[in-house]
Amino acid sequence: MRTFTLALVALVALAGCARREAAGWQGYLEGEYVYVASPIAGRLEKLFVDKGARVDPGVPLFALDDSSESDARREAAGRLASSLARLEDLRKGARPTEIAGLTARLQKARAAAELSRLDLARQEGLFRDGAISQSDYDHARLAHEEDERAVDGLASDLETGRLGGRGDAVAAAEADVKAAQGALAAADWRVGQKTQAAPCGALVFDTLYREGEFVAAGSPVVALLPPANVKVRFFVPEEEFGAVQPGERVNVALSAGGTLLEGRVSYLSPQPEYTPPVLYNRDNRAKLVYMVEAEFPGGAGRNLHPGEPAYVIPAAP
Repeated sequence: MRTFTLALVALVALAGCARREAAGWQGYLEGEYVYVASPIAGRLEKLFVDKGARVDPGVPLFALDDSSESDARREAAGRLASSLARLEDLRKGARPTEIAGLTARLQKARAAAELSRLDLARQEGLFRDGAISQSDYDHARLAHEEDERAVDGLASDLETGRLGGRGDAVAAAEADVKAAQGALAAADWRVGQKTQAAPCGALVFDTLYREGEFVAAGSPVVALLPPANVKVRFFVPEEEFGAVQPGERVNVALSAGGTLLEGRVSYLSPQPEYTPPVLYNRDNRAKLVYMVEAEFPGGAGRNLHPGEPAYVIPAAP
């Protein structure tokens, strides 16, 4: 028994020496998740991915029921078609048959005006010779003036018919078209938001709903973990914190194996804290430490697991 006790004391002493000589810090792996949600509520119609799968950018993740949004889009498309048709009709002016009718009436009016002009010329000669009265001459003169006014009126009607709708009516129709286009774009957006795709290549860390369940607006359905979002979070004692610099290289040893991973310091907390309970031991208990984070460049965190304990060692200069 005495021999076993002496051996145990020796091992503890060696372990204590090794801890004091090692220049490193304890920590764990941390993941920053990307939560994919739809801004519009609906029933989860289809979940395209499984938990633990890896997806590429643009791969569909899930789809919500879009029957209501699709109906609204069809209605908006119909309103836009109606507005465009109304605007085109205003721009065209009168129909060809209406233009032809106005042209024929104008030609008839011109013929009548020419006939009344010839009659007026005859009546004027007779009036000078005293063959007709003043009243007869005035009737001929006024008839010719009326025929000329009819020609001018029909010519204006024909020109107006060729011009199309009035400027204010066309402007109002154009505004209706723009409003209808905006409504259709909004309807398209709402339909599109019912299906969400992966914004980046990542691990499907978790799926939070099952098919058939109702999903509230903005509620995440899939949690993604991109490789670049896996980092190591470790705690540096107060007396050693000043030596750690942003961008500094560190080596990270995991409990799963002896391979060292390279990381770079990306964040240094400005606030001290007491050693987290998970790191309590005889040497660091109740000490002030600073939280530091380091990223794994080049997607080296692809196969790492958040929560895994880690030991961080400063890289050799």
